[in-house]
Amino acid sequence: MNKQKPKKDDVSFWDQHRGVINARKGGWVPGEAIYNQGYSMMEDLVGKVSFFQVLVLNITGRMIDRKFAEWIDNIYICMSWPDSRIWCNQVSTLAGTMRTTPVAAVCAGILAADSPMYGSAPVLAGSQFIREALIKKQKGMTAEEIVKEQQRRPSSPPVITGYARPVAKGDERVIAMKMVTEKLGFEIGDHLKLGFEIERVLESQFDETMNICGYVSAFFADQGFSPHECYQVFTAVVYGGTHACYAEALEQPPGSFFPLRCEDIDYQGKPPRPVPEHDED
Repeated sequence: MNKQKPKKDDVSFWDQHRGVINARKGGWVPGEAIYNQGYSMMEDLVGKVSFFQVLVLNITGRMIDRKFAEWIDNIYICMSWPDSRIWCNQVSTLAGTMRTTPVAAVCAGILAADSPMYGSAPVLAGSQFIREALIKKQKGMTAEEIVKEQQRRPSSPPVITGYARPVAKGDERVIAMKMVTEKLGFEIGDHLKLGFEIERVLESQFDETMNICGYVSAFFADQGFSPHECYQVFTAVVYGGTHACYAEALEQPPGSFFPLRCEDIDYQGKPPRPVPEHDED
């Protein structure tokens, strides 16, 4: 039976939440404990589990093992480079040269990486793709047919989040994380197996390979993470690089990062013109 829709002037839902904060994740009970998903943070977590175990607990409500937390630790290292040419790091470097606070610089850098083209956001689309692709394979489709579905025209290369790279062919981060996965003893799950099958098709037909987003998306899907959970885990994945570039900018004179002369700007607007005089009448 369908639930009856509330009337337009029915504010009972909002009244239930008025003047009170409802939370299921946890909270502080003064004089007793700080609770997190049923754990006492000071007694059960501090000194006993890692930062990334608690981070994933906060996001999913699940306590992952230390092995998986170490894997996440390594992917954060892989994804956070001290290179001021990278867009998010340019932002934190500019913040440093303007002498903002480190919090402002790092938050701005992380926000700059929340892009569908790079940084943390592509894992959302990458996770959705590989999960849907595995369902199609289980229904009988081949990896080649899955790739063909992503082509806009028969002669054009497919556009798949998690594959190809705009600047260079191949991805050294995938090689590094494969070694970490093997070292920590993780088995290759169905999503990652299919990811490699798709890579072989792309490499043979279009000379493109899997990038780190594709690898991470498939690995996390095999660990039972939803696309949005994966996205949340990777929210601050550029954190280390933004700190490095901000710190380096602080060591230099203010305003010295990437300065420009007026003639460096290709201005194509209206030529200089006088400001109209103010009519006091």
